[in-house]
Amino acid sequence: MKNGIEIRWHGRGGQGAKTAALLLADVAFKTGQNVQGFPEYGPERMGAPITAYNRISPDKIRVHSNIYTPDYVVVVDETLLDSVDVTAGLKEDGAIIINTSKSREEVMDKLNDYEGRVYTVDARKISVETLGKNFPNSPMLAATVAVSNVMPRETFIKEMKASYKHKFAKKPEVIAGNMKALEMAYDTVAEAIEKDMSLSA
Repeated sequence: MKNGIEIRWHGRGGQGAKTAALLLADVAFKTGQNVQGFPEYGPERMGAPITAYNRISPDKIRVHSNIYTPDYVVVVDETLLDSVDVTAGLKEDGAIIINTSKSREEVMDKLNDYEGRVYTVDARKISVETLGKNFPNSPMLAATVAVSNVMPRETFIKEMKASYKHKFAKKPEVIAGNMKALEMAYDTVAEAIEKDMSLSA
């Protein structure tokens, strides 16, 4: 795919990796882009490793396979670093985003000498603080948008608010918490990106 980006998500059943990939496809589509968002399952049970994918492009997407050389990899559950080669095929000029309370330096030894950008975000802490429960998919979705720069922050927040209003029409009380989770995660990662850019300047 010449234009656009490809993203691979790694998570476990029940953590919302598939939902996050589908939400990203939905909001990107609303900004006029061509999109794909789809999961790949192993044994379908709670806690089992799952993979999900996104393709986002201004051009018509003619590829319909899994993604083998992603621009970005998102790891929703850090325990997968011990059992899954999450960096397989990941482009060196791309990035990996990991849900962990650890620093980038603390997880590097599990990334097979990957030399591209690495970002960590404590999605558990953010979701517990904003939602009262561990729902890592919203923070990881925001972190992914920040790193991939697939759309401006304002557009992302606006489209997600509209999406949540529809999704949670019968539970409007959860919208504010989800929006807060998105904003916190986005800004945390955006700050890390800015720091990286200033160090490399």
